[in-house]
Amino acid sequence: MRRSAGYALSLCCVMAWGQTAHAAELGDDRGRIVRLAAPAARIVTLAPHLAEIVFAAGAGESLVGVARFSDFPAAAQLLPQVGDAARVDLERILFLRPDLILAWKSGNQAGDIARLEQLGLRVFVTEPLRLSDVSRLIRAVGTLAGTGNAAQEAAAAFEGRIAALREQFGMRPRLRVFYEIWHRPLLTVNGDHMISDVINVCGGVNVFADAPLLTPSVSLEAVLAARPEAIIGGGSAVAAQEFVAQWRRYDVAGLKGVAFIHVAPDEIQRATPRVVEGAKAICEALEKLRANRR
Repeated sequence: MRRSAGYALSLCCVMAWGQTAHAAELGDDRGRIVRLAAPAARIVTLAPHLAEIVFAAGAGESLVGVARFSDFPAAAQLLPQVGDAARVDLERILFLRPDLILAWKSGNQAGDIARLEQLGLRVFVTEPLRLSDVSRLIRAVGTLAGTGNAAQEAAAAFEGRIAALREQFGMRPRLRVFYEIWHRPLLTVNGDHMISDVINVCGGVNVFADAPLLTPSVSLEAVLAARPEAIIGGGSAVAAQEFVAQWRRYDVAGLKGVAFIHVAPDEIQRATPRVVEGAKAICEALEKLRANRR
C-alpha cells in the first residue's frame, strides 16, 4: 500500500522526542520540533477529533478552546469555540492565551497555522492517516501536556482493541468495499486514509485504494465498474434507512446483491479512540455478509 509524504514524516519524525522535568519537545507531522518550557496547561484544538484526543490523553482539564462541532465528550461542548476548518478566530485564540495549539494539517488552512506561529504561538500540526496514528497522537499529547501515564494507558487500550479486531477478522475472505464519505458529490477514500486501514482490518478491500487523491470524488459509473460487494458510509445520512434509500434510487443492475452498511460517521471519520466502535460495526457487518453468502 502507498504511503503519503505526511505519513512518512509522522513515522520518522513525530516520535523523535525528549522530555525532562521542566521541558518537552516533540516533532510534529510537518517534521518541525515543538518545544515547551513546561507541560502545556492551556491547550486550544482546531479540529473536533483533536479535542477528543486531548481528553483521551487525560489532559481535558487543560483544554481552553475548541473548534466548531467539537461535541465529544460532553465537556467539550462547554468550551469556547475558536472557528472551524474554513477560518479560525485569531482574536479569540489570543484572548485564551494558549501555550499549545493542536492543528490538523489537511483540515486547517495553512495560512491560519502560519499566522498563529507568526504571533509567537506554539502550534503542533498533526496528520493522522492510519489507525496507529490515533494511539501515537494520544501519547504525543500526553508528552506535551504532562499526562504521560494516562495517555499511555489510553493508547495501549486502543491498540489492544484494534489488534483483537485484526486477529478476528483480518484474515477472513476478502470482500470488495466502497466507502462513501459523502453522497452528492460521491466522495470516497484512497489507500492512504485511515478508513481504508479499517476496511483492511475487517478483511475488506478498498476498491479505490489506488486513487491518487486522499479523498477523491468519483462517479456512479466508476463505483459500478469497481464491482463493490458492500457500500459503507453514513456521513450524508442520519440513519440506516436513509443511507440505503439514497442508493436504492439508482435502479441499476450493478447494485443488485450489494450490501449497504450504515455506520455512525463520528465513529469512523474522526481519528479518535471511538473509531474502534466504527471498526467493530464494519467488521461485524462484513462478517454477516460472508455468512449470508455461504
